[in-house]
Amino acid sequence: MASRADSIASNLNFANFSKATELRQRIWFTIGALIVFRFLSFVPLPGINPLALQELAERTSGGVIDMFNMFTGGSLERMSLIALGVMPYITASIVVQMAAALHPTLSALKKEGASGRQKLNQYTRYGTVFLCTIQGWFLAAGLESFASSTGIQAVVDPGYMFRVGAVISLVGGTMFLLWLGEQITSRGIGNGVSLIIMAGIVAQFPTFVSNLFEGGRTGSIAPGIIIGFVVMVIFLVFLISFFERAQRRLLVQYPKRATQRGMMQADRSHLPLKLNTAGVIPPIFASSLLLMPLTISQFAGDSIDTTSTSGSIVQVLNQYLQHGQPLYMALYGLGIIFFTFFYTAVVFNPEEKAEELKKGGGFIPGIRPGKRTQEYLDYVLTRITVVGALYLTFVCVVPEYMIAQTGIPLFLGGTSLLIVVNVTVDTISQIQSHLLAHQYGDLIKKAKLKGRKR
Repeated sequence: MASRADSIASNLNFANFSKATELRQRIWFTIGALIVFRFLSFVPLPGINPLALQELAERTSGGVIDMFNMFTGGSLERMSLIALGVMPYITASIVVQMAAALHPTLSALKKEGASGRQKLNQYTRYGTVFLCTIQGWFLAAGLESFASSTGIQAVVDPGYMFRVGAVISLVGGTMFLLWLGEQITSRGIGNGVSLIIMAGIVAQFPTFVSNLFEGGRTGSIAPGIIIGFVVMVIFLVFLISFFERAQRRLLVQYPKRATQRGMMQADRSHLPLKLNTAGVIPPIFASSLLLMPLTISQFAGDSIDTTSTSGSIVQVLNQYLQHGQPLYMALYGLGIIFFTFFYTAVVFNPEEKAEELKKGGGFIPGIRPGKRTQEYLDYVLTRITVVGALYLTFVCVVPEYMIAQTGIPLFLGGTSLLIVVNVTVDTISQIQSHLLAHQYGDLIKKAKLKGRKR
């Protein structure tokens, strides 16, 4: 027999959505904030000559710059105020998480609860400002040294004043995006930073679709290839939706406690272990490391001496680590597997979780609290991480193989699909939670009215 929650969840429809005024306001606020983000991506840095940016984008295509440009919705290609996007914040948060798992002082802060998390968030913001300053300075210096084939300088008036102004603008743009993301999280719907990244990726989808079908119309792309791409994307979306919600739920039992009627009752709960605990971090780390030689050679340009030993090594690496090359795909898959295990070990600590269960009086049936629980958690986590690593590798390598076989630049690769599907599923889940809360509120009001009538 269906429970009250199940029957309410089955009644979620457009009529109920139209009655949820607060939810509509949250959704409209989120859409407005994302529109502001898209407008800012077209505001250029002061002192930039836009005529030279197109050739700069073409020269640096295929490297790490392409990946970060995708996450910023083309802001890096246009050298806008938010050219760095929220990636410095993501990097700083990863570094702080790793430091909290390894450093005793930060690990103690992590265990302090809300106050400790607030301090760690503050350290993450300091790290974001530091990374933005470093990246902004090198980006400004790189723009000053670039000139197009026609002799047009990328910077109108190069010098220290331009560098300082560019750094201040880039730091301000990234911190404004963080503030905008916090506003979306508190006053909108979904996770603000994740929605900003997803909006940047989705903003390039219409251009890719139009180019794909234009190639089919002109005959440069076979119709079978277009159908194959559509089928592959749909299949990967369903696969990601299934695996990202997959969990291994461990039964946790607590000692018997007295109820109001004087009966002894044992409480039961579940400890959910996600199949993919590492999220999208492993593909980003693996691709960034593999594309680093190509990025260095792109920025160095003609200054690399191919006759020297270092120059020849960089040239060979660029040749074999291109997108779609067998060595690149093999190293890419191995890198994803390695970083999946590494980041899972950083995020989930079996020793801490076993200690928390022991302090709370909980235990896994058949497993002794303490050391044996830690070993069991580590055993289960290792097994499901193997499946998660293989799933991530499959999702990220299949698009690379399709690009190598067809030659079509598919911007919606595995990493992008993971981000888009994860954020979409999370946002829809939050919308459903708000609708359920609204319906429960209506039921409580009706019950109070009936009580007054009686």
